[in-house]
Amino acid sequence: MAAQVHAFDDELGGLDGLATAALIRDRQISRREVIESALRRATVVDAELNLVAVLDEGAVEAGVVAGPFSGVPTFVKDNTDVVGLPSRHGSEGLHPKPASHDAAITTALRRSGAVVLGKSRLPEFGFNASTEFATEPPARNPWDPDYSTGASSGGSAGLVAAGAVPFAHANDGGGSIRIPAAACGLVGLKCTRGRMPAAVLEHVLPVNIVGEGVVSRSVRDTAHLLAHIERRVRGLPAIGLVEGPSTRRLRIGLVLDSVTGTPTDDATRAAVCETAALLTELGHDVREMAVPVDAAFADDFTLYWSALAAAMAGLGHRLLPGLDRSRLDGLTRGLAGHFRAHRRDIVGAVARLRRSSVVYEEALAGFDAVLTPVTAGTTPRLGYLSPTVPFEELLDRLVAHVAFTPVNNVSGSPAISVPTGRTPDGRPVGVHVMGPRGGERTLLELAYELEQARPFTRLGTPSEAAAATAG
Repeated sequence: MAAQVHAFDDELGGLDGLATAALIRDRQISRREVIESALRRATVVDAELNLVAVLDEGAVEAGVVAGPFSGVPTFVKDNTDVVGLPSRHGSEGLHPKPASHDAAITTALRRSGAVVLGKSRLPEFGFNASTEFATEPPARNPWDPDYSTGASSGGSAGLVAAGAVPFAHANDGGGSIRIPAAACGLVGLKCTRGRMPAAVLEHVLPVNIVGEGVVSRSVRDTAHLLAHIERRVRGLPAIGLVEGPSTRRLRIGLVLDSVTGTPTDDATRAAVCETAALLTELGHDVREMAVPVDAAFADDFTLYWSALAAAMAGLGHRLLPGLDRSRLDGLTRGLAGHFRAHRRDIVGAVARLRRSSVVYEEALAGFDAVLTPVTAGTTPRLGYLSPTVPFEELLDRLVAHVAFTPVNNVSGSPAISVPTGRTPDGRPVGVHVMGPRGGERTLLELAYELEQARPFTRLGTPSEAAAATAG
């Protein structure tokens, strides 16, 4: 195992967001000192891990906003606008002008008091499950730089795991919050559709699969951010602030293998089975259940994913002025070609995907939550999911790997990744808990319970990190 890369030697690096905000509020440290320290940490880890798309040194002059995370540093994913910074969307063919305004989720993060230090890296348009590029260096995992950070929120996950910031913005169209959270040993909640502020594009998708959120090192940071942000979003009954486990015992479904037929690898299966055993010890009723999607789901989702790539390849220069389509990577071009070859099937695929929310809710009848792997295998080495791999081979690898998370994007249901497992060589393995629409409270309560029963291992000095998170 290669040497780990982190910034936990800086005391502030081990604190979660709420603990950091408390120090500032109690005047034990100034907001400026916190931001300058985070910029230093980000610079140090980025030099080895390639996680930052753009760094904003001017963040030290940002005004103070009252909120639960007042003065806490964060990053925004580089497919989301931050005023004054470019949004490159992970594409080597795009060199945009600085954004003229903040995206809705950026505004929401600022209203929580968070200070945006810059933009984190993602693969081209978020289509890949690894933050890798055609010619630029990949984002490297701080647990072992030979491995992927996952994707598409891979830059954000790497920065949080390495101790640069306590949480960072992420978004999820097929697992892009939960997969990098699992790869980097973090908490990653994908909310019910409509819970978080929506990006403009989400209003025009035939099936809105994209949701905003964060990756964090503690359950409480995710819970407090959700409670603060959801107050300004209309449409769903509020979850409110979840502050710990529930005493209610649950009926939890267990799914070990996906609808694709790809067997779950040994380390992933072990992590899920150990978590199921822990939940049983804690008094929950855990029992196996069927995969909550139709057999055609994987093919339908792949075609829809391909349709989005085809739209970017064909119309991206209109949506993103200055895009050089000749420099799109092999995955984007390959997906676009896949759509063209199967475009006759898209109407049926969209109809079935729209119905999947009904199939999902029917499958969950009688269960409060469902425990599954996040991906079919542990985080791959860099190169395995590179956009330079021949397309058909890469597509097969991606479909097999990203086998569990897309169902929640299509059905609009919530799911959370929590880092309860480890590989034999010590890298993190996340497990995935899915819930019915509107079920975030149950997922967060379970995540708190798992965190308390078996504290999550972090880079650096685990005991110190755990103590810092406890505040």
